Amino acid sequence: MTDRKKVVEILLAMAKVLEENKEFLTDLDNVIGDGDHGINMARGFSEVEKQADSLGQKDIGNLLKTVGMTLVSKVGGSSGPLYGTAFMKAGMTIGAKDEMDMTDFLGGLEAGIEGVKLRGRSTTGEKTMLDAMVPALEAMKEQQSAGAATKQILEAGVAAAQAGVEATKPMVATKGRASYLGERSIGHQDPGATSFMLMLQVIAQAYE
Repeated sequence: MTDRKKVVEILLAMAKVLEENKEFLTDLDNVIGDGDHGINMARGFSEVEKQADSLGQKDIGNLLKTVGMTLVSKVGGSSGPLYGTAFMKAGMTIGAKDEMDMTDFLGGLEAGIEGVKLRGRSTTGEKTMLDAMVPALEAMKEQQSAGAATKQILEAGVAAAQAGVEATKPMVATKGRASYLGERSIGHQDPGATSFMLMLQVIAQAYE
């Protein structure tokens, strides 16, 4: 089981990793996007970090909804609304719990993915964050069904997300600013898929 204190710890670790990878993510976005993905994600999670004390007082559902609203209001570009929607939908699905299990987590992620699909009017194969999110969810659900432990489930998700990021390289972007490049977007990995992979790695590391 994961309590709200652990959730806040994970969010703070995400803020640190996104700050450390800010330039890397921005460099990826310079090639196929607005060139601000890393800067925006680091800024958004820096705002989340400032709220750590008050977040720890909330149940997990409201905690995640607050994170989502913060990202929508503080993160520019498309990543703010998309990640913000994902966190808000996850929070709504998990609900007013002080502890959550793997079923809650995967249910929240699934709701978050559906929110991203609707908000971005997108699906897999379009060189977006969904190309890491969807395979990760599928891999984790498979491991859970097989009775794997938390660590193994999350590691399978990270491996699938990494493979998803690699799979975005040969894709032609059809969504967002990257779509303007058409075939010139081939050969570059998607920054949104990459930031999701980094965040999932943080979650997995919290259970090592």
